[in-house]
Amino acid sequence: MKIEVLSLFPEMFQGTIHSSILGKAIQRGVLSVHVTDIRDFTLDKHNRVDDTPFGGGAGMVMMADPIFRCLDAVEAKGKKIVYMSPKGSILDLNKIEELSNLAELVILCGHYEGIDERVLEGWEIEEISIGDYVLTGGEPAAIVLIDAVARMLPGTLGNEESHQEESIYSGLLEYPQYTKPRTYMGMEVPEVLVNGNHKLIGLWQFEQSLLLTKERRPDLFEAYIKKAGNLTKEQRKIMEKIIDMM
Repeated sequence: MKIEVLSLFPEMFQGTIHSSILGKAIQRGVLSVHVTDIRDFTLDKHNRVDDTPFGGGAGMVMMADPIFRCLDAVEAKGKKIVYMSPKGSILDLNKIEELSNLAELVILCGHYEGIDERVLEGWEIEEISIGDYVLTGGEPAAIVLIDAVARMLPGTLGNEESHQEESIYSGLLEYPQYTKPRTYMGMEVPEVLVNGNHKLIGLWQFEQSLLLTKERRPDLFEAYIKKAGNLTKEQRKIMEKIIDMM
């Protein structure tokens, strides 16, 4: 998958996209991320890319012309373009899966008070938000989107099924995790995790996921129990016990 990012601050991406799982995905050729500096496309002699908004208001607005020129330069026409914006629809699993099936994606990052509306009017752009809060710019949100999408690409993770087993994607929050030492400051690892019985371990993990989801995300819990179908007899018994606790 090829991702083109348009930003006023390309340096914000360098450490992130070349580190950890994203960096490995790029090394394997699973993912390609290129960041283009919008400022390179301004014709202003002072290299300005923003100006005061018509109608007044605090802050500055990114001008349309540099963004139009940048979109043209990266040949964005005909490609999927998303603009990271608090006004957009919330990024969720369905949207992440949809974007991960694309061969190419262009991500536009706004800054200051946003971009001239004519950019959105002149190009086919989808606005996407990562939550109901405001960031200093679209760059952190773009990094979240890239990371989430990259994990869906075959070859990014060591285990092709692992993203489906993780918190949220499975429909449940993840069960507690432990590692060595077995005893730390008087706190013990649950006995079931060290007895070697993988069936019992799996049932314990399932029960803990259900309990955590019920406590912290009752909306997810309700959705899960409504659609839960492919459960073993033991799993269904655990789920019914937890439902009775409600």
